[in-house]
Amino acid sequence: MANLLDSFRLDNKVALVTGAATGLGAAIAHGLADAGASVAVHGNRRAATETAAAIGPKAVAFRADLSSPTGAEDLFTQVKEKFDRVDILINNAGTIIRHNADEYPLEDWMTVLQVNLTSVFQLSQLAGRDMIARKAPGKIVNIASLLSFQGGIRVPAYAASKGGVAQLTKALANEWAPKNIQVNAIAPGYIATTNTEALQADETRNRQILERIPAGRWGEPNDIAGAALFLSSPASDYVTGTVLTVDGGWMGR
Repeated sequence: MANLLDSFRLDNKVALVTGAATGLGAAIAHGLADAGASVAVHGNRRAATETAAAIGPKAVAFRADLSSPTGAEDLFTQVKEKFDRVDILINNAGTIIRHNADEYPLEDWMTVLQVNLTSVFQLSQLAGRDMIARKAPGKIVNIASLLSFQGGIRVPAYAASKGGVAQLTKALANEWAPKNIQVNAIAPGYIATTNTEALQADETRNRQILERIPAGRWGEPNDIAGAALFLSSPASDYVTGTVLTVDGGWMGR
């Protein structure tokens, strides 16, 4: 009987992780590399070279602007030229722009939707098309949000994009399950990263957040990396079309 732990191994797999310069993307890239994968780490405004260097020779940094309609294809082409294929796609890159809804500029709306939703579809389509052509199994993991379920305040574009990511995940899973391609999403809760430093430092908001989280703590990037490893590995071959909340119990409160 095979060792169950072996089903979490990613030896001889190639993974592409977007938005991997810091934070969740960097943690996920490290986790997949620890499991044996070769990792293409993507950065945009900030290059992912530090992440690649920290992982070692199994990682290569790439740069592409996913706010551009051509950025996804540019990135996928670069990775294919280097690694020849993508077996695992982690759509982690994202952006958020805050305005009151009645004053929200259309330009900012389009930027958020392009990065958070349209580029996710574009990369998924490119990866899925390639997996199907190779008749190879594949894994696509999208990073959704608690705002895939809730509306938030002053973030209409972000909420719309992350709601779209959840539904896109299910739509692609339905079509590609017969091809042995599993498509899932992770909805992180409040995670302690540089992006949330201001919230953590705000005594009132930090207290309010912790009071709502049954686990009583902020999440760590590795909490997301563990879920991403599961959804990227053969251990999750019968899991598809799900949005997994990793939130310390926030959504169940």
